[in-house]
Amino acid sequence: MFWVKGKLILEDGTVFYGDLLNDFKATGEVVFNTGMVGYQESLTDPSYCAQILTLTYPLVGNYGIAELFMQSRKSFVAGFVIGDLCTDGSNWHYEKSLAAFLTEQKVPCLYNVDTRAITRHIRAAGTMKGIIVSEKAAKDAADALMATPIRREVVEAVTTPKAYDMECERRGAPFVVAMDFGVKQNILDSMHRKGFRLKVVPAHTTAEEVLAMNPDGVFLSNGPGDPADVPEIAAEIKKLFGKKPIFGICLGHQLIAIAMGAKTYKLKFGHRGTNQPVKDLRTGKVQISAQNHGFAVDAASLEGLPLAVTHVNVNDGTVEGMRHKELPIFSVQYHPEAAPGPDDNMYLFEEFRAMLEKGE
Repeated sequence: MFWVKGKLILEDGTVFYGDLLNDFKATGEVVFNTGMVGYQESLTDPSYCAQILTLTYPLVGNYGIAELFMQSRKSFVAGFVIGDLCTDGSNWHYEKSLAAFLTEQKVPCLYNVDTRAITRHIRAAGTMKGIIVSEKAAKDAADALMATPIRREVVEAVTTPKAYDMECERRGAPFVVAMDFGVKQNILDSMHRKGFRLKVVPAHTTAEEVLAMNPDGVFLSNGPGDPADVPEIAAEIKKLFGKKPIFGICLGHQLIAIAMGAKTYKLKFGHRGTNQPVKDLRTGKVQISAQNHGFAVDAASLEGLPLAVTHVNVNDGTVEGMRHKELPIFSVQYHPEAAPGPDDNMYLFEEFRAMLEKGE
């Protein structure tokens, strides 16, 4: 196994030292996830595209890698920073080690790092750019890597290249067009298990093309990046309002807001983990949710729009859910499908199905 001393250099000059698993360099936005499990799901979640993912939980790799838990066709992370790297694992689904997977996927990995110190720094200073290089990397080479722009065309990098179907044997299953902005596999699997017949389409499918498929409803998926970077997608979503029922998750939620005339903004350090408390304002109940987002809908910008806030984050009060006051449109910022995380919010898929079956 390749081994050499390495370091994570943050944009503000802060340096964290560790060991490099491989000879790959990385540049990206440094973010952290506080979950204790689910490293494979996080590595293959397209929402982490162009980001250097740091895990706060210190023991990583102890149950290996299995095809069953892949959330996309590959890993899209720019880099991976962890504490203790287990070179072998124990799990009845075990197929290969995490180290082997990272090397196959060409993911730069820095381990034996105090990731909680990184997390504390980012919480205080805010999310920022960083690079992973060897400890002996020349300063001019490191400076050149730091100067490399972070990729912004991330939705294009993760969306499906062509449409495909997920049939359902359930009689009378609602037919939904799922717009793939970087959809996690477990979202599609969860919808399929809940009785939806799906056609997954590329991110830049037009409203005209969607309507020509005559779906019962439209699903807008999660995905990476700043929602303001894809105004052309928001414009197409706007054309669907009043034509078909719509359910959005994460990036899909943000794009609904933008299409309605609201604004989004970048959070200081984002919400990434499996234990984010969300309050349903309609019932007063609090559910624990899995989240992975660095942007949020600006609550003040919703004033005067036909969107009502339905869910808020208990920790910081940010918008976590919305519903149109007249049209069959609703969305959430968090991930009801989990993978990893709690299944408190699976009921949202059932709400969408009930909406379609009633013909709203």
